[in-house]
Amino acid sequence: MAKRKTGHRPELDFSPEAPEIKERRHFFNACDRGLRVCDILELMADRRFTDVGGTSGGLGDFLLGFALTCVGGYLLTNQVIVAGSYWNFWGGNTFGITLIPMLIGVGLLFRDGRSVIGWLLTAAGALFIVAGVLANMHIYFQPTSLFNTIVMLVLLVGGLGLIARAMRPHSTG
Repeated sequence: MAKRKTGHRPELDFSPEAPEIKERRHFFNACDRGLRVCDILELMADRRFTDVGGTSGGLGDFLLGFALTCVGGYLLTNQVIVAGSYWNFWGGNTFGITLIPMLIGVGLLFRDGRSVIGWLLTAAGALFIVAGVLANMHIYFQPTSLFNTIVMLVLLVGGLGLIARAMRPHSTG
């Protein structure tokens, strides 16, 4: 391996017999500017389109698993009802009180955009409002038959299992 004069890592030494190796060498030399991107490209050079997750094979398992997971997830979340309720913080319907810290923070930020207290009050007020909205949500699962529930869960978990299987190396043959 011969060293380049630029001080970068040594040039890759490929035999000139195969034209695709010669093209690969030119590609790696052209993209190597002291970065490690070409090291990754060199490792990926022998990969096929059907390779999934850095392993050989598994594209069919991955696509089928992804489709099953999407269908199962859709059917499961389609059975969920999300409902809100009244804001119950220090009494009934006190949402306005939770706005006070954020409004003070916004006012301080309009006065001075670098105010640390303004940023803290604004962020804390926004976080307080989001936490209050999430805390007052009620999530229900609609009544459905046992068969439908089993189908939804089997699609979801089976799809995740196929995606996990696709990440393992497959025999090429």
